[in-house]
Amino acid sequence: MTVGIALVGLGDIALGAHLPALLRNPEVEVAALVDPDAGRRALAAGRTSAPAFAEVAEVLDDPRVRGVVLATPPWVTTELIGRVAATGRFVLAEKPVATSLKAAKPLAELPADQRERVQVGLTYRHDPALELLRDWLAAGRLGESLLVRAHIYDERRDPGDPAHAERIEETLRHGLPVIHEGAHVFDWFSFLFGGPPDEVADGWALATRPGLAAPNLCGARLVYPHRTVVLAEFGWLTDALPRCELSFLGDRAHVLLDGHTFRMELTTVDGVEQVAFEPDRTTRCFDRQLARFVELVTGARAAPAPDLADGLAALELAERVAALAGGGAR
Repeated sequence: MTVGIALVGLGDIALGAHLPALLRNPEVEVAALVDPDAGRRALAAGRTSAPAFAEVAEVLDDPRVRGVVLATPPWVTTELIGRVAATGRFVLAEKPVATSLKAAKPLAELPADQRERVQVGLTYRHDPALELLRDWLAAGRLGESLLVRAHIYDERRDPGDPAHAERIEETLRHGLPVIHEGAHVFDWFSFLFGGPPDEVADGWALATRPGLAAPNLCGARLVYPHRTVVLAEFGWLTDALPRCELSFLGDRAHVLLDGHTFRMELTTVDGVEQVAFEPDRTTRCFDRQLARFVELVTGARAAPAPDLADGLAALELAERVAALAGGGAR
């Protein structure tokens, strides 16, 4: 038997990643598509025969729908998580789950049985590259105290695609890039280092041009256990962007992780080791994430991973960084 899943929100991440993963999974039936924008519904209609609706209420009475994927903006996602979970259904919610901890308060107050049905879409935590890197770190292959540089640059402003720039500027009205990108990155560090930082030492923010609702570049210095220092930068909306990559430097080795592919290069005194996984990062991560969600829905997995607590912890840290940088969440 297949698991009926509704996809709510038909933006770029939904059509480019979530829907293809749903269609690839033989255990899933795409039971419904939901978006208030008729144009987005039309775009999705050519890829699946699933019925499309303007409002999520139109699918919550369908007994075939056992799970709901929320690929919605964070200022919409918060209310939808509680609304869907209250019906007894399972939820896979895109990160961040809210724009601030204040906005996320209803999620923190959800009954335990509803929280246990919410998996947070910290998608790239599922990548085997991070699992391997965590093994290297735990084994001391790089050393104990590390200098980590995280350059998280995405959402380039393309003069030929003003609609995309408009969507990202709208997102910027709800907080600095760290609020949205930090949800992933801080979850990676929690996964790699076994928990949150001991200290958020400082933060900064910069607007590269006037008229933006918030600074489009920001960053922070964080200190993790074993005196590991993380220098994190986040940036959107410039005509050109630096490479998106993470660098881990210790006394024994250096690892360079490509931010888009998660290809890794490990350099030691013995030489250079290249590590890559197939298929591409988006396919493997969204497929693994969905497989674990299906296991949750069917009862093969006892608890969601990452869960709501993981999503809220990443949001809390991103909000602390934003506040320290002088551009708190809106």
